Amino acid sequence: MDSKAEAVVKAAGKSTKAAKKSDFDYDLVVIGSGPSGQRAAIQAAKIGKRAAVVERSRAVGGVCVNTGTIPSKTFREAVLHLSGFRERGIYGSSYRVKQDISIDDLLYRVQQVVRSEIDVIRNQMTRNRVELIESTARFVDPHTIELQSATGHGRRQITADKIVIACGTEAARDSHIPFDGQRIFTSDDVLGLEFLPRSLIVVGAGVIGVEYATMFAALGVRVTIIDKRPVLLPFLDHEISAALTYVVQQSNVTMRLGEEVAEIHMLEGVSKPVEVRLKSGKVLHAEAALYSIGRVGATARLDIDKAGVQKDDRERIPVNAHFQSNVEHIYAVGDVIGFPSLASTSYEQGRAASRHAFGLRDEHEGGIGLFPYGIYTVPEISTIGKNEDELTAAGIPYEIGKANYREISRGQIIGDRTGMLKIIFSPDDKKLLGVHIMGEGASELIHIGQTLMAHNGTIDYFADAVFNFPTLAECYKTAALDGLNRLAI
Repeated sequence: MDSKAEAVVKAAGKSTKAAKKSDFDYDLVVIGSGPSGQRAAIQAAKIGKRAAVVERSRAVGGVCVNTGTIPSKTFREAVLHLSGFRERGIYGSSYRVKQDISIDDLLYRVQQVVRSEIDVIRNQMTRNRVELIESTARFVDPHTIELQSATGHGRRQITADKIVIACGTEAARDSHIPFDGQRIFTSDDVLGLEFLPRSLIVVGAGVIGVEYATMFAALGVRVTIIDKRPVLLPFLDHEISAALTYVVQQSNVTMRLGEEVAEIHMLEGVSKPVEVRLKSGKVLHAEAALYSIGRVGATARLDIDKAGVQKDDRERIPVNAHFQSNVEHIYAVGDVIGFPSLASTSYEQGRAASRHAFGLRDEHEGGIGLFPYGIYTVPEISTIGKNEDELTAAGIPYEIGKANYREISRGQIIGDRTGMLKIIFSPDDKKLLGVHIMGEGASELIHIGQTLMAHNGTIDYFADAVFNFPTLAECYKTAALDGLNRLAI
């Protein structure tokens, strides 16, 4: 073929591609602007694709920014500062920065941070040429989405070649419970509270329930935790779970583990109007109750059945290793697909889904690899890798090394005498298998262990490394030396 003929063929090819491109309004439409949705849209825009994010009005940033991760962790920081909790190890249990803490004091900081986060997200989308459409969305067919403005007036339809569902989750609710958002509320309602209760019953001791239970306890609220499981956060390393249980009990939290709720009622004319009846026959009363029995996918309003997308009994969307739903061009990422339901992994899921959708190399085939958990209880917990129970069940030999904050100079300086860091390693080659931390800075410290594990490092590195003094990072050296001593014969 001569050069002139080749030019004609190339021109025809470009024309065909252009025509195909114009078949849809967008190359990618993302439903939801949380971490996974943001990253999916921005990744597509960076490779020249026409990308749009659809989000409900006044909900930019999704659950993460508006009712979940960002506000709850900011709420925690406000609690720890105003209550003086961090300094109590030095100045005594009665120490407080502010004596009369109101809900407005706590939410003031939250509202500031949320507004700033939303501004950052809007700026990122604008800078990356991602169109933000503030409307509700529902599927009309596999490639068509109907949009409705916040006012309820004006509907229009848009089409997309690829679609990513990143709508997140919402708190699970029981239709038999009289939720009012004030006396009986879910974690999604915390930012709308109008008063700080003096007593609180927390139904459900999952991560969110225990996080809020310990926050309110730090404020001096009398908290009761109810959960049908016999152990607090049983997926944790057993020593960390036991240590957390001890600290929580020292904070005057009553734990009703191994118990199930039968009924919740509102009473009139009493100081503690919330009545919780347990199946065991016990009856509990408090000023308020936080109902925290998990979360369900926020897919009910999307009409995903019209696109042929399947979901499970908790409204979540099953996906394959590439984050594709059962409909090939429709992906789902973030909390709506279930485990691990972390903002950190959601970012990577969104990016991976977008890359796969447009034929780029999938960096996360088979799922996200090694990642840490951050649990923002009081005290903070973070973990990565295997725990003792998992290794025992798998028949893998291991040894441990521990460091207690009270033995570290920095721990004494900050007044954290209950913190601990535990490493688990192979006695054969001394490779690091897991790290488990409870205490101040746990979610930051965990990344040191993560880095070593990602590079198949051994605990000899920690034993030989020079750490700044005084720092909590020294715990790694102390734990490594403790572990090596256990190997000595």
